[in-house]
Amino acid sequence: MKLKKGDKVVLIAGKDRGKSGTILHAYPKENLVLVEGVNLQTKHQRPNAKSRKGQIVQRSMPIHVSNVMLADPKSGKPTRVRINRSKDGARERVAKMSGENVK
Repeated sequence: MKLKKGDKVVLIAGKDRGKSGTILHAYPKENLVLVEGVNLQTKHQRPNAKSRKGQIVQRSMPIHVSNVMLADPKSGKPTRVRINRSKDGARERVAKMSGENVK
């Protein structure tokens, strides 16, 4: 999986197609990512001793990594990621569209 926490991504499929956000958490074993403000689901919370009020809470749910693409650092449009090795052997991620390093 070439995406990691803190990356800016754009959704390319699903009900929130076209929206963008940052990755809050990555689940590489399940090929899922949690993107803020995307794939929201409502949860009905019951009142208890800590929070006296019952309320309806919206929270982000994980989405499959195939439904998101990295946002290009220059244009903000979706782009693929290429892995390059630098001279000292370090692994760096490069946006295919603009050729710029990603974080």
